[in-house]
Amino acid sequence: MSALAIHAATSRPLFRSITISREYGSGGAEIAKRLADRLGWKLVDDCLLGEIARQANVDPETARRYDERPNPWFDRLVKAIWHGGYEGAATRIEASACDADHIAQLWTRLIHQSAEAGGAVIVGRGGQCILRDRRDAFHVLVQAPFEVRIENLRRLLGLAAGLEILTRDTDRRRAAYLRRYFDEDWKNPQLYHLIVNSTIGLDCAVEAVLTAAALAGPCS
Repeated sequence: MSALAIHAATSRPLFRSITISREYGSGGAEIAKRLADRLGWKLVDDCLLGEIARQANVDPETARRYDERPNPWFDRLVKAIWHGGYEGAATRIEASACDADHIAQLWTRLIHQSAEAGGAVIVGRGGQCILRDRRDAFHVLVQAPFEVRIENLRRLLGLAAGLEILTRDTDRRRAAYLRRYFDEDWKNPQLYHLIVNSTIGLDCAVEAVLTAAALAGPCS
């Protein structure tokens, strides 16, 4: 039975885009890439940073520096609150902080455009919040145990030290991004149709997403 027939039989929405949120090192970006390849859909991820930079009229490295993180002053403020230093952080707001807002706005516009066109796998950048009111968007969170993520990153990055700090800091920034721009808790299960633990294997995770979204077809 085709995916379209499955949807017709079950009265489920025909999903035209998938958002992938991911813990750092969980393999979520690779799962998204495999999903896009399998479906023949566009991947909306780091590969489009060049387009974001062009629209922002900045170099790609600047766009990357402000990508998927709150404004620097907000990031410092959150960190200071956790460590009891609210007043000190609140006095160090920089004028350059608007750059991160601009990048976030451009990503939001691009994500809306991609969902409207259909056939898109969207990685991070608050896609699950931006498209929450679209019945044709399917939202996924990819997780893995912390020690598994560290080992994944060790293999991927070839680093032996500092991975624990890098992983926690990246997760913290992504959580702060959703709080800053969408007033949402990144790990709120109600934001997602499906939460996948990638220790089942990346290909199995892909199949789980396709099956849950009723997009599964014959393997190529």
